[in-house]
Amino acid sequence: MIRTKRVYDPPAPEDGARVLVDRLWPRGLAVEDARVDWWAKEVAPSDKLRRWFGHAPPRYREFVERYRRELDGNGSAQRLRDLAAEGTVTLLYAARDERHNNARALVEILGLSRPAP
Repeated sequence: MIRTKRVYDPPAPEDGARVLVDRLWPRGLAVEDARVDWWAKEVAPSDKLRRWFGHAPPRYREFVERYRRELDGNGSAQRLRDLAAEGTVTLLYAARDERHNNARALVEILGLSRPAP
């Protein structure tokens, strides 16, 4: 199972492997408080794509498609699929918008199970 969660929310035992999928470390968050198992910045959207999207909901569908093209052939994306096949994975993100963010897009792009709310 794969889930998504804000990295600022407290870690929980049911999170399984905690994978941060942002390119930048979350502001104001200490490394030890985040309890991240893998900082997968290599699967995060490029800076150019992230800035273009700007977390604007009307751009979300196009963001997903552009993000999909960026990930084409990305070995770390396959590593993430493999990890999800082994057990629960929680994709962590810093964005305030819980519906329009790169973690949700990544679940869709990789064809993994739908994220838990």
